[in-house]
Amino acid sequence: MRFVLVHGSWQDERCWAGTVTALESQGHEAHTLTLPGNGHRAEPGVTMAATAAAVSDLIEDRDLTDVVLVGHSFGGAVVQLAALRVPDRLARLVFYNAYVLADSASVFSYVPASAAAAFGTLAAPDGTLTLPWPYFRDHLLNDADAETAKRAYELTSPEPLARSAEPVDLAGFAELAVPRSYVYAYGDNVFPAAEFSWHPGMSQRLGDFRLVVVPGGHELMFSDPGALAVALIDAGRE
Repeated sequence: MRFVLVHGSWQDERCWAGTVTALESQGHEAHTLTLPGNGHRAEPGVTMAATAAAVSDLIEDRDLTDVVLVGHSFGGAVVQLAALRVPDRLARLVFYNAYVLADSASVFSYVPASAAAAFGTLAAPDGTLTLPWPYFRDHLLNDADAETAKRAYELTSPEPLARSAEPVDLAGFAELAVPRSYVYAYGDNVFPAAEFSWHPGMSQRLGDFRLVVVPGGHELMFSDPGALAVALIDAGRE
């Protein structure tokens, strides 16, 4: 299979290193990119359109076909928008504990009020948010040992918030003839369970989809990249 892996908030393509190695060791092809606005491509005012265009441009520029397009967390919304640009090049869409937006909704439409208030308080004057270490440790990488969590945290960078507040035009996404899968890691602790769920909260908006359930949390690419690779292969198969 040919994978294109799209990272989530605060990350860049380096987060996929272990997963790429695991996928390639099993004979699969994997492509990654750093989204505009993240890592070395920092841009506080980046738009959702520009972010998604980077994904579709990579697929077209490399002339990739039969792509299993994977979105993690915020990357799920990016994958939805990118899929509208290159549907004929896609074999399947895979969402790993990822946002799935309704048409004209924003990512922030679904963030619990308790977290949204904290994000607003912590935002820098340029509109970016640096994730505090305690939150990252206990909510995003609660299933990893301390050394792994610290290494992962060192790879994070400020997240541009404006694009997550943008209503996204997803007209036609529901009708796309591209199969979908949802990988659900049930140990995810990003938001309070009483206020938010990845599955079925997000996954229910996919329509018909394949569900792959795995143990672990929000950042399996760090805590268990081999297990994540197995889950992506299961999600991406015909």
